[in-house]
Amino acid sequence: MKEETKATKKPKIKRRDFLSSAAIPVAAALAPPALLAQNTQQDISQVENKVRVGIIGAGAVVRNVMIPGFRRIPECEIVAVANRSLQSSSRVAQEFDIPRSYSNWQELLDDDEVDAVLIGTWPYMHHTITLASLEKEKHVLCQARMSNTAAEAHAMLAASSQHPELICQLVPTSTSYVVDRVLQNLLEEEYVGEVLSVEVQRVQRRFADFNGQLHWRHNREFSGYNTLNIGSTYESMMRWFGAGNRIMAMTKVHVSSRRDSSGELRPVSIPDHLDVLYELDNGAQVHMKFSATSGLSQGNQTWIFGSEGTIHIAGTPGRVDSGQTIFVGRRGDTQLVELANPREQQAIYRVEEEFIRAILGLEEVTMNTFETGVKYMEWTEAVIRSSESGAVVNLPLII
Repeated sequence: MKEETKATKKPKIKRRDFLSSAAIPVAAALAPPALLAQNTQQDISQVENKVRVGIIGAGAVVRNVMIPGFRRIPECEIVAVANRSLQSSSRVAQEFDIPRSYSNWQELLDDDEVDAVLIGTWPYMHHTITLASLEKEKHVLCQARMSNTAAEAHAMLAASSQHPELICQLVPTSTSYVVDRVLQNLLEEEYVGEVLSVEVQRVQRRFADFNGQLHWRHNREFSGYNTLNIGSTYESMMRWFGAGNRIMAMTKVHVSSRRDSSGELRPVSIPDHLDVLYELDNGAQVHMKFSATSGLSQGNQTWIFGSEGTIHIAGTPGRVDSGQTIFVGRRGDTQLVELANPREQQAIYRVEEEFIRAILGLEEVTMNTFETGVKYMEWTEAVIRSSESGAVVNLPLII
């Protein structure tokens, strides 16, 4: 980096004051939190300073989704990138016309012209880079999952609390965006009466791949307690029902070894099949099944059974996804019927915009806060603790 001149220092001080001043938080006053995900029209034409973002970790999701998301925001500029090596950083910089590329994330954090960072690495680095970013006075947008362990998540939350002037946000799961608002409305209106039980199935329809390739998600060192999509599913469940408690779980590793990039077999300890039972605050029981070895199953399903009604969420026929079609019925009905779910009423993915607008003081972060991340990390770790001990694990988790 070139030595900073007096001419560049003066605007930087003004920028720091501006970007931490919560300029005009009108969005939160105009709409309740449930509507903020749709409110993208707030006029910010008077904003003169752009938020300068640095990218740490530029995998497929970052390149295909998040960098384009930032580039669509006029008030944002991507100014630096640090990937696995200087060569890979330079390739990303060239592809997206990013001014500076670095050989490692520490060099990027030393760049005083970076106001905010996107942490797109694997979960095992999220804790370390988040704490270092906050020490360097950078706003933080961190890819999910939040961290490797609940203890790391708590440390990240504590560090963010020590820097209230900085925005800290997690990338939320978008797998339930299509149905989130409909479910929230139905449950708030007590369509099913009192919730009695919930059945959730999140499975892949292929058979167990005993000759499969080793992925970083199979490695406990890189993935931590994250297993299949249990954390993201629970994150969605919290949007509908709030946090749970009293967890019991059983897990199984069907494919106990996989081949690495050199063709050698490596042991796998992360489960590829799980059954989880936990309670909601009202005592309703939730049963969840996760599997990567359920060949030709019926795919993803969610059932919500209440004292007066039932809600069923199923994947679109011919596809297996997080759930696209909602069926409902109440006491006295003879069958479920499909519920209309207009696209214009569905939540949309806009995490990059929410992050930038929060930095500019135009709205508050709702999707997702570090507090939410701590809750799903505690739940994720509790599932594994219960499966290993055979005992009930209560939340909040004792770290």
